[in-house]
Amino acid sequence: MQVVELVKEYRFEAAHLLPHVPPGHKCARLHGHSFKFEIHVTGPVDPHTGWLIDFGVLDDVVMPIVNELDHHYMNEIAGLENPTSEVTVKWLFDRIKSKIPQLTAITFYETVDARCIYRG
Repeated sequence: MQVVELVKEYRFEAAHLLPHVPPGHKCARLHGHSFKFEIHVTGPVDPHTGWLIDFGVLDDVVMPIVNELDHHYMNEIAGLENPTSEVTVKWLFDRIKSKIPQLTAITFYETVDARCIYRG
């Protein structure tokens, strides 16, 4: 049996602030990011179709979540009142895992050189 890991990338623009940082911390001020995240799905390749899962199925699940975040103030979204990378990646994972059981990890990029990986 062939087992593979597929990775699909998504992007969104959003604003946030971090309400629990020390006084004077720059992230306490309203600011925005060009966020990116990758979903990782792992499992066996179906011998008939030749794939683990259709990338279109991933888009059907993930794009409504991306649209909920894109060009919004993240602190106003339920569950993201303190939208750190650590909180946001788990928030994403929980929503996607319920519909894509093969999800094994999400890599969440806050900037081009800072990321958080959550494996559930």
